[in-house]
Amino acid sequence: MKLKDALEILRPINCIMGSLTVIIGILNTRIDVSIEKLIVTILLGVLTYFFLSGSGMVINDIYDVEIDKINRPERPIPRGSITLKQAKKLYAGTLSLGIVTSLFHTILFSLSIFVVILAISFGMIGWIYAARGKKSGFLGNITVGISFSIGLIYGALLNGPTLPHYIYFFFLTSFFLLVSREIIKDCEDIEGDKKESAKTLAIKIGLKKAKLISIISQILAIIFFITSFFTPIINPLLFLILMIPGIATVGYSLVLSAGKVESKEDYTKISLILKIGASLGLIAFLFASWS
Repeated sequence: MKLKDALEILRPINCIMGSLTVIIGILNTRIDVSIEKLIVTILLGVLTYFFLSGSGMVINDIYDVEIDKINRPERPIPRGSITLKQAKKLYAGTLSLGIVTSLFHTILFSLSIFVVILAISFGMIGWIYAARGKKSGFLGNITVGISFSIGLIYGALLNGPTLPHYIYFFFLTSFFLLVSREIIKDCEDIEGDKKESAKTLAIKIGLKKAKLISIISQILAIIFFITSFFTPIINPLLFLILMIPGIATVGYSLVLSAGKVESKEDYTKISLILKIGASLGLIAFLFASWS
């Protein structure tokens, strides 16, 4: 297995983007923390998320190999760059590294054991989604929303057991936006999913109704995003300024989703816009902690 193929299957860009949720959780709940401890907390928190998220990427590709032969033939396993045996070893290694890093972090700063339990749960969510979640339809979409957004809760817990209200609103914003995008991606991948008997919303209730649920999720994401502003966040002014591009982007996605969407390319475009909207939201959450 070549390094470039291993990195490709781990999808480091997605892992790094997800790791931002941990940093956001840490920075938005810091109180009288020394710069040295803050740096170590961020480093170990990010490494934990990166390894656990990476393991989720690998196990997903292991279970999705037949679907990916149709929908994503360019990925490492379908094209033969990584064997299933190699992928399983990479999965076990990254999962173990993530849990061990979390355990070391907990011992180092005498954190609550719940931190490790949450890390293990995050790792198991990746396996559950790959093994059962995707083919179960909406439950799989919910699982993805939780697995990405859980970094906000995990990061906040690294500073203590008490979480401010806006962390929950951050979580719900991210959760509903991710659920919305996953539904759109299922609409995009409906051809391959049908051949694998996946029970996605697009297949079970049809593209039109699935798209409607995605629209509702997008609206809920915007509502919780705006609601965050009315909580005692560290820098409400900067957060307000940076909210606008995120809301505008998801609003554009709403317009496209509510319109005539027929081709796979249309769903791909909406999915990309939602990904950009999620990125802009994370940037707003990040700068909400600026003080």
